[in-house]
Amino acid sequence: MPFSLLPALPSGSNIAVVTLAALLGLTSAVHALNDTFPEYRPLQSQIEQQPEGGSGIIPKTSPLSPARPSDGTDGEEAPAGDAARPDTTPGQELPEIIYDLSRLPEPVRRMRQLIIDACKSGDIEKLRPLIGTGEGATQLLLGELDGDPIDFLRQISGDQEGYEIMAILLEVMESGFVHLNAGTESEYYAWPYFFAVPLEELTPPQKVELFTLLTASDYEEMKNYGAYVFYRVAITPEGRWLFFVAGD
Repeated sequence: MPFSLLPALPSGSNIAVVTLAALLGLTSAVHALNDTFPEYRPLQSQIEQQPEGGSGIIPKTSPLSPARPSDGTDGEEAPAGDAARPDTTPGQELPEIIYDLSRLPEPVRRMRQLIIDACKSGDIEKLRPLIGTGEGATQLLLGELDGDPIDFLRQISGDQEGYEIMAILLEVMESGFVHLNAGTESEYYAWPYFFAVPLEELTPPQKVELFTLLTASDYEEMKNYGAYVFYRVAITPEGRWLFFVAGD
């Protein structure tokens, strides 16, 4: 089930206008919105710094992927911010791609199944207790999320009820996975495995798997970008749903 790289936002929403302006390189549109929506003012500098003809993939500064501070003085990352960003350094040892669910610790298998069951129910509210609240809540945005998490998921879905975002989450959870940072405090299991594998090293069968999540045009954009930056999920060995994010 291929999906567009950026899920549709509600028709006519201010956020959708700003996102579209960023993707199309409409600097003038962003200038016009700056006074009205100052929270999106960083989009202007991000767009102006992009080289002509650059990738239109999820920009580093957008409603789905806020600006990442260059050092510790400009802002604070969400606790799982670094873990949720792809690390596919060329030449590094690739993690094992796993399909055998019996290799997951029981708490991880349980959380995975709860997420799948919630998505298959068609009721996005069933994700709420799995996401949790406070410092231990699931990260849904590469940055601080203001407001209700379920409302946010509905907002980034292509429909008002959140069916599309649940379908994406379902596809992600049914893919192969990787076990990262084993034996450390930052250990987790991540879906899909594309998150930890350089795109140029994918085999033809693996590319077919990738296209169950993406379109071919999305794949080409990601190659330009240098990594898989569509939705990914992580669960800790203790069964905590660590993140469900897109972007970089």
